[in-house]
Amino acid sequence: MQPSFRRFLLAGFLATAPCGWALAQTATTAAQPAETKEAAYTRAITERAAKIVEKLGIPEPTKAGQVRDIIADQYRALNEIHEQQKTQLSALKAQPKTEATAAEMKLVEDKTTAALAKLHIKYLRKLNQKLTPAQVDQVKDGMTYSVLPNTMRAYREMLPSLTDAQYAQMLAWLTEAREKAMDAGTSEQKHAWFGKYKGKINNYLSAAGIDMNQAGKDWQARIAREKADAQK
Repeated sequence: MQPSFRRFLLAGFLATAPCGWALAQTATTAAQPAETKEAAYTRAITERAAKIVEKLGIPEPTKAGQVRDIIADQYRALNEIHEQQKTQLSALKAQPKTEATAAEMKLVEDKTTAALAKLHIKYLRKLNQKLTPAQVDQVKDGMTYSVLPNTMRAYREMLPSLTDAQYAQMLAWLTEAREKAMDAGTSEQKHAWFGKYKGKINNYLSAAGIDMNQAGKDWQARIAREKADAQK
């Protein structure tokens, strides 16, 4: 029996079922506990990790599940570090502003940076044990909204006459930004890291005599012409 036909029969049965049976089903459904905050968070990071793994093309389900769990565990560990930092800084900010308080806040920041760096190394070690270097890069892009490849693609389209050395330098800076963004606690912080390094790239290109404002206008004009030509 086809699944769709089974669903049709079930729907008909439910529509004609005795009221007592229907009420019992409703009561059972109502009695089910709501998803806890922790369960919801676990589901969210697992689904997020699964979407990243889906693009890796791992043929073995067991291995794919292991990589998914490594990524989900990383999200959880990052969240714990950032939440601890947030709690500690909030407590310090509530105190009178003194040199001692400022020093303690700096210590919290330094400890957070050290913890993130240690976690970063352990995480990449785990990924490299399961994946190829290219797949590890895909995971990194997945955790950072693919800003690196998208930005490089845009630069190449906007500035097609750059040298290989210039492209290499831009890629190196964006790669460094991606490593930082991977450990950020929010999407805004992730994009902020890329914004910082994009500023460095723009200064680098401006120093080479490239007018970025004009280059952007020329690029938009080319896109408009290509779109017009495609519609003819």
